[in-house]
Amino acid sequence: MTKIVHGIVHGKTIELDQEIGFPDVQHVNVAIQIAGASPGTEAWGDGLRRCAGALAGIPGLDEDMEQILAQRKTDRFREVPE
Repeated sequence: MTKIVHGIVHGKTIELDQEIGFPDVQHVNVAIQIAGASPGTEAWGDGLRRCAGALAGIPGLDEDMEQILAQRKTDRFREVPE
């Protein structure tokens, strides 16, 4: 069951605007999203900027990427049988 409820964060506690109908000490999973932020509303390229450093520091990566780029630029076509 999934239920979306608005709340306010107070340290490690989230105060909900309404009762959610679960009994006390019920174990739940919580997914949190800042109010007003909906998926797909971030500016183009924000995701790329967040993960831009993920490949930093890998030895030889620049050389490997240059080699891949060079291979892509060569014209190699094969005949398609009719």
